[in-house]
Amino acid sequence: MDHEYVVRAVRGEEWPQVRELRLAALRDPAAPVAFLETYERAAAEPDAFWRERAASASRGESVRQFVAEGPGGVWVGSVTVLVEEAGADDVFGGAVEVRQAHLVGVYVRPEHRGVGATDALFEAAVAWAWSLAGLERVRLFVHEGNPRAQAFYRRFGFAPSGVVVPVPGDPFAREYEWVLTRG
Repeated sequence: MDHEYVVRAVRGEEWPQVRELRLAALRDPAAPVAFLETYERAAAEPDAFWRERAASASRGESVRQFVAEGPGGVWVGSVTVLVEEAGADDVFGGAVEVRQAHLVGVYVRPEHRGVGATDALFEAAVAWAWSLAGLERVRLFVHEGNPRAQAFYRRFGFAPSGVVVPVPGDPFAREYEWVLTRG
């Protein structure tokens, strides 16, 4: 049975919750194939880092973070949308060829997986992305060793683009770009 979730953009003053959810994500057993950041690195960041991260994501200029709230307002998951402009470099150092949204930091607490939280987050993130003028596609990268995420992305309408990149710090592992286009 699906649960009801309230999905909304984070607010700048919610940096402690942003920090807590990110650290929970980085402690998850799937973290090594889901995130490029380590728990140790994130936990060592000062409060000022988290304040700026939440403030930037709340403004929604080139980044917007969405959270799913479950019963009692508990944050059960998050996704961040980065707006990448044509001519810029992406997170892997490649050139961005079109104006696009890049979904990153996808995380849902284990007890809320498979019951609608991820769908609700993606619906909000993709709707916001499509509301941006001139946006041509939404993309994300998924680790070759993360079949559960790949199955969700396929069900949601994303498809592999054919772009394959090495995982930073692990030249033997690969990530695949998946894209969603209008229509």
